[in-house]
Amino acid sequence: MTTALITGSTAGIGAAFARRLAADGHDLVLVARDTGRLRVQATELHDRHGIEAEVLTADLADDKGIEAVAERLADRRNPVDLLVNNAGFGNKGRYLDVSMADELRMLKVHCEAVLRLTSAATEAMRERGRGGVVNVASVAAFVPRGTYGASKAWVVQFTQGAAKDLAGTGVRLMALCPGFVRTEFHERAGMGTDNIPGWMWLDADKVVAEGLEDLSRGKTLSIPDPRYKTLMGLAKVAPRGLLGTLSARTGRKYGPQ
Repeated sequence: MTTALITGSTAGIGAAFARRLAADGHDLVLVARDTGRLRVQATELHDRHGIEAEVLTADLADDKGIEAVAERLADRRNPVDLLVNNAGFGNKGRYLDVSMADELRMLKVHCEAVLRLTSAATEAMRERGRGGVVNVASVAAFVPRGTYGASKAWVVQFTQGAAKDLAGTGVRLMALCPGFVRTEFHERAGMGTDNIPGWMWLDADKVVAEGLEDLSRGKTLSIPDPRYKTLMGLAKVAPRGLLGTLSARTGRKYGPQ
């Protein structure tokens, strides 16, 4: 059996990854801040699929939390074959309305933790000549949208750059960029979702299925769903000034800052 480590595993896309990978027979290392939820999740997945599910409580906004997960990823005796960097959050409010502490916390989780955990995992994977990393980003990476979009743009650029550097080693890296997904994300950030058009919503399980398929094909970037592929294609050719204006308007209505 192979082992997958998932950060932010107890809800949303992280939970969907856990369900799918457990169903496929992978043992799991489940990482989140809430020990109680982690234990319930681990028990359910073990009982349903007969896999081993290890619980690792860690806050990736804290150095000790990052170090604990990095240490587990570096364990050569109990190797991790797939890392899913999924932990993340949004801040409600426009630039300068959000506290600097919250902005820096976002960068810690979205950028620093992804860098350090990816590095810990891929160093061990390169030694074995196999392994994979999925860094969950967002379509917000491709439009001007404040700290959230900037942090996800960093995830995409970092992941694709690292994938090129590790080409030929047997280690695959991919940035997964979904659009709006029905999860706890917006609720936790205190964002209303009633005004988001129904066609813009994606199902977390389908996002994961498409993402894993793209990883198996060797893609370094995955944008699940044809609707968002089309939207991101249009974003590439739209004037930057117009794109920034539209992004600001829609971001205030629909997304994190």
